[in-house]
Amino acid sequence: MLGRMWRAAVTWAQRFWGDLKASTDASLLGVLRFLGLLYGPIDTTLPIDQAFRKALRYRMPRHTGWRHMYGGIAYLLLVVLVVTGVLLSLYYRPSAEEAYQSIQHIVTGVTLGWLMRDLHVWGANLVVLAVLAHMARVFFDASYKPPRETNWLVGVLLLFVVLAFGATGYLLPWDQWAYWTVTEGLDILARLPLLGSPAVELLRGDPIVSGATLSRFFALHVIVLPWIALGLLQLHFALLRKHGIAPPEPAAAPGGSDELGARFFPRHLLRSFVVAVAVLTIVVTAAVLAPREVGEAATPGRLPDTLQTSWVMADVIRAVTFYLGAWGFVAFMLLALGMVVLPLFDRAPQRRLRERPVVAALGMVFFLGFAVAWVAGRQLRTFPPRATEGVVAPPATPTLHLPAPAPAAGVPTATPGGPR
Repeated sequence: MLGRMWRAAVTWAQRFWGDLKASTDASLLGVLRFLGLLYGPIDTTLPIDQAFRKALRYRMPRHTGWRHMYGGIAYLLLVVLVVTGVLLSLYYRPSAEEAYQSIQHIVTGVTLGWLMRDLHVWGANLVVLAVLAHMARVFFDASYKPPRETNWLVGVLLLFVVLAFGATGYLLPWDQWAYWTVTEGLDILARLPLLGSPAVELLRGDPIVSGATLSRFFALHVIVLPWIALGLLQLHFALLRKHGIAPPEPAAAPGGSDELGARFFPRHLLRSFVVAVAVLTIVVTAAVLAPREVGEAATPGRLPDTLQTSWVMADVIRAVTFYLGAWGFVAFMLLALGMVVLPLFDRAPQRRLRERPVVAALGMVFFLGFAVAWVAGRQLRTFPPRATEGVVAPPATPTLHLPAPAPAAGVPTATPGGPR
């Protein structure tokens, strides 16, 4: 009796699985391609299981190696930021009255909330470095040349979106360091000719950084920018699959750099898995050993004695403006613009650096300048913010300081030193 029931169950499961495969379009495997679990083209004329096995047998170009992992690292860090950001948004309250208290609750009252927050902070830093490393690899390999100019432009736009994510998320803790770093940054942006002042008015929403600014930054951070990033990522991946991974030099004969190498599975997928584990280990270790401290609650009428930054771009921007002034920031923006439009002018077939001295010099100035500015900016982390121009802070008024209510039993409180 039990044997007949078992055979009947197995027969039903096999029939159901066969019907499911026959009724499922193989184009659904595009989701796995977007996640990086498949790379090759998907044969939609085959059943989904056969199309999946065929895609796994796709052979990568022979020149594909470990140095092509930077783009995947950046994508993995974006996934980490999305996951941790969604978890943080469950408890975060985007208002000037409740934002700081909600951060305190996350780091002290939510199970592993401090870890999710610091994974988000470290992910926001490392993703900038990963995108720049990927950009440097593409730049020095001349992989932006025809027919891949559009993919370079889309990649640069993704870099700007990543920076916009960091800039809009920086204000959300609503402590003194975040408040005055953003205030100082908006003041720098306002000095840009033509578009600077209108952009600051749109972003700030008030004469000073206030709850209106916080609401706008939060909306950009969790609603507008994710959709833009998703669209650009989809376009970036589609163009990459269309044109393939650019070889270091044009391959003119069989056996050159365009010759197909190892299969995607298991060689390239295993390489990606090893890199993913290493990156996640670094992010978790950094979050545990070096958490971002929590400053005092934001006070618009009082400048802090120090301004500790927690984002790589904040260090870069502070260093550029501190040592070179507003026009140094303008020069840095023009240099970045030159990198954006580079494929429109460098269209010769030469790919070696010694054959592109002007382009190589431009790249060295940009990437080395970024590194030097970052190191110099780290030395300014304990400097107080400069008095901002055109930003009127409300005068400090006497207030009645009442004793804080005692916390409930068993509920810890956060200190300016942050979680330990």
